[in-house]
Amino acid sequence: MAPRIRSREDRPHDVTQWFAPGRINLIGEHTDYNDGFVLPFALSVGCTATVLPASDGWTVQSAQESEPVVVRRSGLAGADDAPEWTRYVLGALWLLTDRGIDVPPLAITVDSDVPTGAGLSSSAALVCSVVRAVDDHLGLDLDDDAIFALTRDVENDAVGAPTGGMDQLVSLRGQVGHVLLCDMRSHDTRAVPLDLAGSELTVLVADTKAPHRHSDGEYGARRRGCEEAARRLGVPALRDVTADDLADALDRLDDDELQRYVRHVVTEDERVLEVARLLDEGRLFDIGPALSASHASMRDDFRITVPEVDTAVDALHSAGALGARMTGGGFGGCVIGLMPARDVEAAGDAVRRAFADAGFAQPSLFTAEPSAGAHPA
Repeated sequence: MAPRIRSREDRPHDVTQWFAPGRINLIGEHTDYNDGFVLPFALSVGCTATVLPASDGWTVQSAQESEPVVVRRSGLAGADDAPEWTRYVLGALWLLTDRGIDVPPLAITVDSDVPTGAGLSSSAALVCSVVRAVDDHLGLDLDDDAIFALTRDVENDAVGAPTGGMDQLVSLRGQVGHVLLCDMRSHDTRAVPLDLAGSELTVLVADTKAPHRHSDGEYGARRRGCEEAARRLGVPALRDVTADDLADALDRLDDDELQRYVRHVVTEDERVLEVARLLDEGRLFDIGPALSASHASMRDDFRITVPEVDTAVDALHSAGALGARMTGGGFGGCVIGLMPARDVEAAGDAVRRAFADAGFAQPSLFTAEPSAGAHPA
């Protein structure tokens, strides 16, 4: 494996290194691909990508894998078979080649401390760190919109993951002490203050260890269902169904599953905007009910929670959380609770006890604060 580069000052000029973070979504699940609104923040954990010149082909190495992978230079259509994880790295090189960029031989090393399968966007951290490092190394000077578009295309086209783009936006544009209000139609973003320390509050994260996978088809099924509902309602996307339109829209659909999807997306968009408004007004203590209502909607309407997730949410509520919800695409992963800082230790104990009583594997618990987006390492 290529040695880790510790100091930018001591680094050879032909070595480029970028860090990109994972994310927590404060609120707004499955609204991104419906052109709606989301409110995530960047984490302190993430992925560091190091790019060096190579003599031939493209070499990919991960600190989490034992052997490097070497492929010939090509576009996406002519890409060599390679382990699935390498597509998150090589995808940028394939797509740049298809867009007329002569990508030279490179060696790329990645090192991530984002837990995989937890719904914390380890894949977006990986892709964004690589895209930023490659852009910098090759001197492409892609603007922010082009960088975002490339990272999203890597996941959608090179990997085949039907993501909506939220994860990449916050990994690239996150700010310390702020959540990022993202309009997923225009991709406009706005930093919204989240002053946890000043309010003596904490976001406690419980990684339930229940596998979080989109490959089982459930994520794609929800996305297709939302697109079908929008088609039947005659709107470009479910974002165009307002809260005032909701009752009429539900009456026009004769499919219970599609009705539930529409109800979740429309009400979730409303909750995102409500939370952003409350935070703008400095009313952090008042956002809890919206967080909890979001979880109920994911559980009852979108049906993307699992017993471990629901158990964690219930335990956090019983331990004094102002609000608690699953975060991420669903079917496992992490739960967040907005807690008084003084109650964090007791809340963690409550979640562990609830998991032990239910016979679940013990969860991992940690606190999260809004951190910086992608930056040179």
